[in-house]
Amino acid sequence: MELWYALRVRSNFEKVVQSALRNHGLDEFLPLYETVSRWSDRTKRVDWPLFPGYVFGRFDAANRLPVLMMPGVVRILGSSAGPIPVDHEELQAVRRSIESGLPLMPWPYLAVGDRVVVEDGALAGLEGVLVRLKNRLRIVVSVNLLQRSVAAEINRSRVRPVTPLAARAPQCRNHKATAAQPANSLNPR
Repeated sequence: MELWYALRVRSNFEKVVQSALRNHGLDEFLPLYETVSRWSDRTKRVDWPLFPGYVFGRFDAANRLPVLMMPGVVRILGSSAGPIPVDHEELQAVRRSIESGLPLMPWPYLAVGDRVVVEDGALAGLEGVLVRLKNRLRIVVSVNLLQRSVAAEINRSRVRPVTPLAARAPQCRNHKATAAQPANSLNPR
């Protein structure tokens, strides 16, 4: 069965691997964001990978050798038991963020924080973590397998809190569910 997997690639080989996947007839996804690069004599708008060093590919894990043999591919993310597919909802959240047309930027991975859901607009229904950067609010969407995140600007009036994870988790007899406390270093100001 063909699922989406994260490929670790050599530095600056993201577009090479994307092209190789496409040439082999495989679905590929290389999320990019636009930024302004400044040199001493000029500035230019350039596209950079949202997740440097990673490309997503859709293929059958049982037939992964051709993917591993592609120039620039280092490995397929997974465990000793084999490749681990990327969570479909996380990948869709990244796609929706890109398709929204809102300004995007890479963001440090956040494991804890206040989860929110967007109520209206281009990102309606999207869940993520709300953070503040330079007096602007952003919703951060994470891909747990990569431990990478993407941040999109958002208006506070468009989001509402999501029920805390501890309140949604089923209670076990001998275990007590607790909500993780956000670390100050994870919430940039």
